[in-house]
Amino acid sequence: MMPSSESYSTQGKKKSGAEGKQQDHYALLGLSHLRYLATEEQIRNSYRETALKHHPDKQAALLLAEETETAKQAKKDEIENHFKAIQEAYEMLIDPARRRIYDSTDEFDDEIPTDCAPRDFFKVFGPVFMRNGRWSVNQPIPSLGDESTALKEVDSFYNFWYSFKSWREFPNEDEFDLEQAESRDHKRWMERQNAKLTEKARKEDYAQIRALVDNAYKRDPRIQKRREEEKAEKQRKKEAKYLAKKLQEEEAIRIAEEQRCQKEEEERRAAEAALHQKKTREKEKKLLRKERTRFRTLSGPVLSQHLLDVTKDDVESLCLSLEIEQLRNLCEKIEAKEGLEKAKLLKEALGCNHNLKEDQKQDKTPKENGSVAVNGSVILSGSEKKEKPWGREEIEMLRKGVQKYPKGTSRRWDVISEYIGTGRSVEDILKATKTVLLQKPDNAKAFDSFLEKRKPAQSIAAPLTTRRKPKGCLPVTGLMAMMLRRLMQRSLPAKARTQKN
Repeated sequence: MMPSSESYSTQGKKKSGAEGKQQDHYALLGLSHLRYLATEEQIRNSYRETALKHHPDKQAALLLAEETETAKQAKKDEIENHFKAIQEAYEMLIDPARRRIYDSTDEFDDEIPTDCAPRDFFKVFGPVFMRNGRWSVNQPIPSLGDESTALKEVDSFYNFWYSFKSWREFPNEDEFDLEQAESRDHKRWMERQNAKLTEKARKEDYAQIRALVDNAYKRDPRIQKRREEEKAEKQRKKEAKYLAKKLQEEEAIRIAEEQRCQKEEEERRAAEAALHQKKTREKEKKLLRKERTRFRTLSGPVLSQHLLDVTKDDVESLCLSLEIEQLRNLCEKIEAKEGLEKAKLLKEALGCNHNLKEDQKQDKTPKENGSVAVNGSVILSGSEKKEKPWGREEIEMLRKGVQKYPKGTSRRWDVISEYIGTGRSVEDILKATKTVLLQKPDNAKAFDSFLEKRKPAQSIAAPLTTRRKPKGCLPVTGLMAMMLRRLMQRSLPAKARTQKN
């Protein structure tokens, strides 16, 4: 049967609260002036010096000074105990975990100021923050600063302390000594009890630090000044909003008055702008004529020497198609070149111009209302009426060619032209793709095609006139024949009736 927690509490042996504080370890090593600030290297150096100085072998003179054996033995025990204390101090301070516990039990002023005069704020709270900063995991800690410290640094200071992390341990005189546990379960019970005591002390310590930070933040003159400025800014915005509304109403009245004057001014400016645009266009035309003349002059040597097969028509084509800035830039480039280089520039400009025209032709929106269908063929209107109309078979071949050779095919339109096989040019095909292919198929023509493809009905060898008429039947003539013909016509579609007639 497992023992209960009540039996554990009576059987467990408590630690002695004064066990860890029987001697001052820092004083034994000569580090009283540094204490928790002493580094590991300083502790090692101080231990070597102290151990060498107080080693029992170095204290033989003190033993000889004693007269009796009892006194000598007492002195010897004193020297050995002192040397052992030095060794214990070194072992305690050189171990980070044990030293942290020892430093946590060192004397410390936990008092927190609750109030102070505004002028004494930095004198009162500054040393308290520095004193509690010894427990911080993150070192060095930020300084409280003074009245001239930037608000960004002030906020950083308080953010540090509001997220403060402490390494401080909280050994309690009521803790159980785990080495005195009688069993594994007893040891676990001791650990849980010790953890409860430690957690309680840690929460109290964090609450105390939080109270310190809250008190300081509440009384910090820099924070108070910012609050007053924010309050004043809020009031200023409120007043500005009221003034803005008032000004908006006044502005509406003023705008209504100005609109009338503005309308008259716009009419006057429109007349002036029209006149100015007219003058500008005339000026641009004059400059364009000048640049064209300049371009023709610069192209003269290329034409006279017949370089790269550049013709006069090519030069005129560039003159008519290029804008003034393009002409000017091209002229400047040609002026900087000589001979064959000029011809290359002209050839390059011709190529770019040709590609631009092709792109414009392909991007041009087709006009469906500008074409007329006659007997299954499409005749383009306007200036395109003289072109050869597209037949039904050509349209079908064109539609199949466009589907068979999609975008990205090398020399696509030339390949489609060869596929149609009627000698259509690339320009005709491009126009047809934007007009003919976009039209809906003619229902009447579709019905004609259906009639053409339909198999003819099997003929009757004997004519109707040779068939034997039954007795009592009258011949179909006159009004009856006309009525039968009308009934047959109504039963056929309109296009079929037309074909029948």
